[in-house]
Amino acid sequence: MTPKTFAALFAAPFLLFASGAGAAGDPAARSGADAFAQLDYLLATPTDERLATGAPGPGYWQQRADYDITVTLDDEEQRIEGRETITYHNNSPHDLPYLWLQLDQNRFRRDSDDMLTKTAPDFAQLSYGALASLLERRRFEGGVSIEGVTDARGEPLPHTVNRTMMRIDLPAPLKAGESLRFSVAWSHNIIDATVVSARGGYEYFPKDGNYLYEIAQWYPRMAAYTDYAGWQHKQFLGRGEFTLELGDYDVAITVPADHVVAATGELQNADEVLTAEQRARFEAARSSDELVFVVTPEEAAANAREAAAGTRTWRFQAEDVRDFAFASSRKFIWDARRARSGERDVMAMSFYPNEAEPLWSQYSTAAIAHTIDVYSRYTFEYPYPVAISVNGPVGGMEYPMISFNKPRPYADGTYWDVRQKPGDKTWERSKYGLISVIIHEVGHNYFPMVVNSDERQWTWMDEGLNTFLQFLTEQAWEEGYPSRRGEPAKMTEYMASATQVPIMTNSESIHQFGNNAYGKPATALNILRESILGRELFDHAFREYARRWKFRRPTPADFFRTMEDASAMDLDWFWRGWFYGTGHVDVALGEVALYRVDSLDPEREKAWEQARAEAEEPSLSDQRNAAAERLLDRQPALKDFYNESDEYRVTPWDYAQYEKALDRLTERERALLDTAEHFYVVTFDNLGGLVTPLPLRISYEDGTVEELTVPAEIWRHNAEQVKKLFIRDREITAIEFDPYRSTADTNVANNAWPRKVVPSRFQLFKESEEPNPMRRNDEDAWSQPIR
Repeated sequence: MTPKTFAALFAAPFLLFASGAGAAGDPAARSGADAFAQLDYLLATPTDERLATGAPGPGYWQQRADYDITVTLDDEEQRIEGRETITYHNNSPHDLPYLWLQLDQNRFRRDSDDMLTKTAPDFAQLSYGALASLLERRRFEGGVSIEGVTDARGEPLPHTVNRTMMRIDLPAPLKAGESLRFSVAWSHNIIDATVVSARGGYEYFPKDGNYLYEIAQWYPRMAAYTDYAGWQHKQFLGRGEFTLELGDYDVAITVPADHVVAATGELQNADEVLTAEQRARFEAARSSDELVFVVTPEEAAANAREAAAGTRTWRFQAEDVRDFAFASSRKFIWDARRARSGERDVMAMSFYPNEAEPLWSQYSTAAIAHTIDVYSRYTFEYPYPVAISVNGPVGGMEYPMISFNKPRPYADGTYWDVRQKPGDKTWERSKYGLISVIIHEVGHNYFPMVVNSDERQWTWMDEGLNTFLQFLTEQAWEEGYPSRRGEPAKMTEYMASATQVPIMTNSESIHQFGNNAYGKPATALNILRESILGRELFDHAFREYARRWKFRRPTPADFFRTMEDASAMDLDWFWRGWFYGTGHVDVALGEVALYRVDSLDPEREKAWEQARAEAEEPSLSDQRNAAAERLLDRQPALKDFYNESDEYRVTPWDYAQYEKALDRLTERERALLDTAEHFYVVTFDNLGGLVTPLPLRISYEDGTVEELTVPAEIWRHNAEQVKKLFIRDREITAIEFDPYRSTADTNVANNAWPRKVVPSRFQLFKESEEPNPMRRNDEDAWSQPIR
């Protein structure tokens, strides 16, 4: 590095730091202003229901729906028939002339929007499973059959089905503050969830002829009516899940007599459905920190061998839940133990067939208890009495108090710890895959089952927040846990990709759903916690958000405002860039310039200039001309004063000018001329467009290292390029941006000064050829290796 001197710094200090970046009409200045513009116009105006602080206001309201349901599971036809009585409480200030209900099973009708809007698959890479799914959707008789809608007196109520929604027309508007009781009878077939990707369905086990059912989104459910959107009646296309009203449930589930049932809520009639020994084990598990089998593997195997005659009804009750799901099979092993959530005891329970062993008895219930412990520390105590994990055909899906999780070992009982499927970077049959999906799905009890966000509109509000907490919970499981999402470095490939939409995009319109709705928001929150707010501020603000909106329905504005309100940080630039934009972090560490104070002393300054000149390498031409004879060598008479003088010699005139300069300075100004500090100006270029803090590691000639973080606000005047001044009393030898991969920077090759070589490897492949038609006709030839 060639240092530079400056003499006018102290005579006119303003000049050094003045910048044209804020000048009117400067595009860079405009980009900085845009990046740090306030979000107010993008957020809903604060109201009496939702305050500018992000908290619920004195006028906040939300509806409520209580359910009394009886349902019968037909194990011969894979079908359910049910009847429900709904008590709907209109807590809004509005009169409602009609009500909307969700019929999510209508997604499986052949003429559903989900089916009609599916685009063609890539037949060049069509898997067996994908073809089987296409054919099953064409064959399956899906959809809900509504067999009657009646009022409290049994009189029919007019109703209209519009795809996945049903409107009930009321004889008179339901007035504000009043309640309405009505009933719906319905039935529908259950889909094969091993063939068609579904939120619920059945799995058939050909070896013993048994079925395992995971039943979800199975009954007509009240649509949400909110202050921010009115009726939430976006059609269900399979991806954007739901938002529902909280309420109490009383559910009677009739199943084959030897089935074991897991469900949302607490079992009310254990004495009718469990043996005395099983009831004793169940009670013992309530206070046990060790695993207890309520239904043992031996009992489950005996149940699976021979189906019992008749039916049995299991009764469950649940309070303050927004949905209800259940699972049923004669194959279920059932284990349980106590989990701790602050001062509360929770029953952690797992239900799984023998095919899930040995993974499930070792890890499932342990993962439930661990999740409740960690999530409770970052949010609030788990409010429900039970938490359940069920193994079956559904890959991973959450409902209040119960979740469906798919990973199993191989048939021989072996399994991977971590293995990626070729090409899609997902875990396959792995131990950590099982633990992670259970953490994720059980964690959904907090978001969105209790903090009741609207996933039909904003998927990230439950998936993204939950994935962030999943990362914290995984890292608390063991050192080096192989988390799939959360670390910023794992999101760089997506962040730099072209096919992106903002996180704030509606669920059904998202490209790269997993990266957008799960990975990117989780990464953003991790960066916000580790690199911007710090853990203490972030954890306080996040806990405040969770507690404010516990059993309430927040919007994105409520989250953004609460995080700022509780941390005293203006984060509009962060929400704008990460949630409303598609830019990425790519900061290039550019020129590093060194300045030293010009002392004005001619002896010191001319010696410095001479040393600099002598240190400069001669040019190639000068080197090759060094031995050549020149004209002045042949005619010395052409030489004059300038050929003989030493330009670095200090002359009397130089001394005189120095004395004159000193005479014009005050004593304080003279002292400044002896400043020994190094003034480094470092240029940072924002190539990715997303503004970010600048975490730096600076190395010095004496071997010491300094770490510091420059706040993102450094970009506020120019979001494309900034120059940062570092004043140091020693020489800098290296500067690194983002040394710990904390910003999701997409190109580490330009992060260091001097530049570092980024090592990589490449593989060699040997070409091979397929047998030609002549060889294929020769049985002996085609069976031999081709060389």
